[in-house]
Amino acid sequence: MTTPRIAREGSDPATVGTSDVVQQKSLVRAALLAHRRALGAEEKAEAAESIGTQLLEWLETHPTALLGVYWPIRGEPDLRHTYELFASRGIALALPVVIANDLPLEFRRWQPGDALLKDSFGVPVPAHTALVMPTTLLIPCVGFNAARIRMGYGGGFYDRTLAQPQAPESIGVAYVDTLADFQGEAHDVALDRILTETGWY
Repeated sequence: MTTPRIAREGSDPATVGTSDVVQQKSLVRAALLAHRRALGAEEKAEAAESIGTQLLEWLETHPTALLGVYWPIRGEPDLRHTYELFASRGIALALPVVIANDLPLEFRRWQPGDALLKDSFGVPVPAHTALVMPTTLLIPCVGFNAARIRMGYGGGFYDRTLAQPQAPESIGVAYVDTLADFQGEAHDVALDRILTETGWY
């Protein structure tokens, strides 16, 4: 497969205007989402298994008090089986909850099997559990660039979350072929590390 890229020949990041960056990111996002939709079910399953195995190995040497995970949507790497393994090893988990469009995410404690409700975006969230702040976050990526800037869906929820004081450690989760060429915006927060099926960035 070919890494989705949008050509920017002759452009200087210092002179690219904000509207140009937003437009470019929108084009890259569309290409990345189309690329993800084209991935086969077996390919996605193999990638998720590899990512999950690497996460389990990483957590053996980087223990975390509370791990923020995500519920997979729109073809994101599905790590729900790995979440069950996390829980069996005594790792506390939490899922994100959108409170308002201009606010950081909140997190509610969750373990596999707990009751879930669908939020206004149709994403499952914990029903009635305690608010917590994870020490480490797994963050799904539509794509990412060489500077570990994450491409999301454009809502900015994770950027606002990571911009807070004492923000959690951030681990992006992405398919390796979604490494892309795009310029970040002023509000974009680089992730601490990114994990793909072939390794770490």
